[in-house]
Amino acid sequence: MTMPTYQFLDTETNEEFEVLMKISEREEYLKNNPQIQQIVSAPALVTGVSTSNKIPDGFKEVLSKVAEKHPNSSVGQRYGKKTIKQIKTEQIAQKHLKSPK
Repeated sequence: MTMPTYQFLDTETNEEFEVLMKISEREEYLKNNPQIQQIVSAPALVTGVSTSNKIPDGFKEVLSKVAEKHPNSSVGQRYGKKTIKQIKTEQIAQKHLKSPK
């Protein structure tokens, strides 16, 4: 979900500020705060979507070294090199965690 950042002016203090909120929240905010005026500008949208999922090769090497030192961390789980024994052990553990008792 994307939410725009709005610019506002407090007419009592002459302070300008930005707020990240939904359109419906903006309408309610302005209704409840008559001293606040929106400054009209192009909306700045903030999204949680990355434009690129490619990790540079040099950084992959760094992640691999971190994974070696911390194999049980989330980085270790994702980027660490595992032996066949470790993989099979994790698969059996996950199977038993998911099975109904």
